[in-house]
Amino acid sequence: MPPVDVLGIRVDALALAGLLGAVDALIDEHRRPGAAQRAAAERCATVAYVNVHVANEATAHDDVRRFLNDADICYCDGAGIVLGARMLGHTLPGRMTGADWIWDLAAHAEGRYHLYWLGSEPGVTDAAAAVLQARHPALQISTDHGFHPKHGPENSALIARINAARPDIVLVGMGTPTQERWTAENRAAIDAPVVWVLGATADFISGNVKRGPAWLHQRQEWLARLIVDPRRLWKRYLVGNALFLLRVARQRASAGPVSR
Repeated sequence: MPPVDVLGIRVDALALAGLLGAVDALIDEHRRPGAAQRAAAERCATVAYVNVHVANEATAHDDVRRFLNDADICYCDGAGIVLGARMLGHTLPGRMTGADWIWDLAAHAEGRYHLYWLGSEPGVTDAAAAVLQARHPALQISTDHGFHPKHGPENSALIARINAARPDIVLVGMGTPTQERWTAENRAAIDAPVVWVLGATADFISGNVKRGPAWLHQRQEWLARLIVDPRRLWKRYLVGNALFLLRVARQRASAGPVSR
């Protein structure tokens, strides 16, 4: 299916199998010998996601919108985006959130790819990686926390550590918009085929943050997270969701009748 435009953001209409296959293709292209490899090596490919919070940040910040639209892949990570696309007369296969697909990526990468997972507070990503390796013992995964200074010598040392590990996929989980900005600023220096932003996935997999009841987060992740942490997230979800729907309604009105 062709990409969908939601609030000026290109969202690729991919299901999970298609997403992993597209990442495989990006890695293969980077490794291809000759001119294609040299061109791909100029910067790593970028995989991004969009949910309601990310869409709202992209509406407020042009650099975040550019990052999403410049990404090689930008997939749907929220039920709100599925709803927004439907309001605009389009169909997306569904949402894919990191805390769910990370298990499929681990199985897919085991014995095939080296992952480098960067993000969260010190120790959290280490714990999350250990959880994945308990299920996939042959998974090769390096880790680092995401609270380094974003510029200067410490950031340069971080990039050097990433490159020394020679990963196939660099996972960046610093939260939006920090992870998008850090990736945009550093991807030319990262020697890896793919860099993939994935939000707070390490917090969930490590158990550092609870997702809420499974029956609820499988249907309405935002509501499950709001119940778990209402003080921090009420504005993001209650105000943010309403703003998103209003903006989608305006996009629909400006586009004229919706064909189905």
